[in-house]
Amino acid sequence: MNDVTVIGGGLAGLVNAILLARSGLQVQLIEKKHYPFHKVCGEYISNEVLPFLKFHDLYPTALQPVAIRNFMLTAVSGKSSSMSLDLGGFGISRYALDHFLYQKAVDAGVACLSGTAVQEVAYEESHFIITLPHAQQLQSRLVIGAYGKRSRLDKQLNRKFTTQSSPYIGVKYHLHADFPEDMIALHNFRGGYCGISGVEDGKYNMCYLGSRQDLRKYGSIEAMEKAILYENPHLKKLFTESDFLFDKPEVINAVSFAPKLPVENHILMSGDTAGLITPLCGNGMAMAIHSAKLLSALIIQHYKSSHFKQERLEKAYSSAWTKLFAQRLWVGRNVQRLFGSVLVSEVGVGMISNVKPLARKIMRATHGTPF
Repeated sequence: MNDVTVIGGGLAGLVNAILLARSGLQVQLIEKKHYPFHKVCGEYISNEVLPFLKFHDLYPTALQPVAIRNFMLTAVSGKSSSMSLDLGGFGISRYALDHFLYQKAVDAGVACLSGTAVQEVAYEESHFIITLPHAQQLQSRLVIGAYGKRSRLDKQLNRKFTTQSSPYIGVKYHLHADFPEDMIALHNFRGGYCGISGVEDGKYNMCYLGSRQDLRKYGSIEAMEKAILYENPHLKKLFTESDFLFDKPEVINAVSFAPKLPVENHILMSGDTAGLITPLCGNGMAMAIHSAKLLSALIIQHYKSSHFKQERLEKAYSSAWTKLFAQRLWVGRNVQRLFGSVLVSEVGVGMISNVKPLARKIMRATHGTPF
């Protein structure tokens, strides 16, 4: 029987697995894809995570992440404004970073099972039964859910957000483009917004959040982009003058920013599985790493105690997670209302140009502090 089984091998899952294995626990990690792989993600990480990553030898220096210091916002019309980033961040692809962390997990002694999708998780008395394909089963004392934004397991667990409307789609490309390497830009279009920033090897990540309704209306992603995203001249320039590196875009459907619970049916949720911040805040990756730091520390503290009780760990994690992230997610959901509108996007650009103290206050509210 494993001490901990981690379902999902993204940032939160891998960081949890590494720290727990290094503490001496027997850790199993299950990831449905084979490393390395691409996934829909903004691929910008706030520098709030730098001290933590460097302390634990988890910063991928050899991959040469891109330093990002400036921010640009454009309205649907193309009107733009820019500002420096107080904390700054770095750009690196999930393809490279997740694979780097996966190798760190293997080195730490994590039993990694890739290319395998978990079918069901059941809690029985004091342990979990995890069902894999072909009726194979594993047992574990604790389970961490780190499988991302949405999974079949969410429906199995009857998580509330799965019954609510999810009107968004996420689309991602890698490209070579004529764009400042030290800048992250957020371009508005009707019904959504698109971010672009540098990653390793001179590439750029372009990722946007759009409307499922618009996709149905225009029939294809390419037709939707030409009809809607091209209205912003900055986006039209990127789409028509850049060298796209994927044969086809990475796409995710039914993206939901509704509140979630950090513990469901005794499963300890981490990263996007516990709560998804809106992409415009640019901090989903940093939050995933921070949530893993928080959860792994609590597991080590509680599980290694001679008086371990599952309910005490769950209560401690729920309380700590809410205190650390709930306000940040709430601000992100409300700031999102400023984007994707022709009129309101003009107001947002004007605010950055003319009311910089307010713009910085909003940015700080969606960013964490170094840890």
